[in-house]
Amino acid sequence: MQKRFPSLPRPTRGIDWSPNRRIVIAAIILTSLLAVVASLAWFSRGGSQHGRASRPTPSATGSTAPSQAVSRPAGGTGSVPPPPAVSEPVAYAKAAAAMLWSYDTRNTSRDQQLAGMNAWMSKESKYADWPSISAQVPDPVLWSRMADNAQHATSTVAEGHYPSAFQQALADDPTAITEAYIYLVTITGKQQIAWKNGGSGAEDRAVSLAVQCRPAHDCSLVAIAPRVAP
Repeated sequence: MQKRFPSLPRPTRGIDWSPNRRIVIAAIILTSLLAVVASLAWFSRGGSQHGRASRPTPSATGSTAPSQAVSRPAGGTGSVPPPPAVSEPVAYAKAAAAMLWSYDTRNTSRDQQLAGMNAWMSKESKYADWPSISAQVPDPVLWSRMADNAQHATSTVAEGHYPSAFQQALADDPTAITEAYIYLVTITGKQQIAWKNGGSGAEDRAVSLAVQCRPAHDCSLVAIAPRVAP
């Protein structure tokens, strides 16, 4: 029986922000909808179809504190695509989800993966939750094992929409969005994973992303929400 290599983990809960960041996001973004915008892993969770026997805890190496400016790891971006010049929140969130669900350890180092992801982030450090993204990348040892097995993933995005609670919050207070212009978007799709010797698997995916789209500016990624919003 062929030994299957574990896919990247998908934790079931987010990383807590400080109380001050919770207040900022709650007041500016969703008012009554979100008390916190944190993290939901974007790589495949360990599963029988992908080798559920191992679910390593991802490392926060390469993260910056929420109050610090976002720093970019050196070394290029490998296979990670650059962010598109898109000013519509749902369209940008779809592109970001496709990026987050795709990777290629055959030609991309862990530092390059982090650098590529970082390029999608908002440059406004007051709002950008880089740790919610970077903390989901597996630690260097696991990434090296994945590379040894030529593990790589592609993705297909099916649909994107504003969650109903987010739409209701905007309807209740249309001006709430105008301070930071941060939108919550839920994306669904599928991730296909493959590794050497013909190993492969697929999984349906869903994620809620906070994206910032100020008027007359391209969108950027702010955070991965702590849970998928309907």
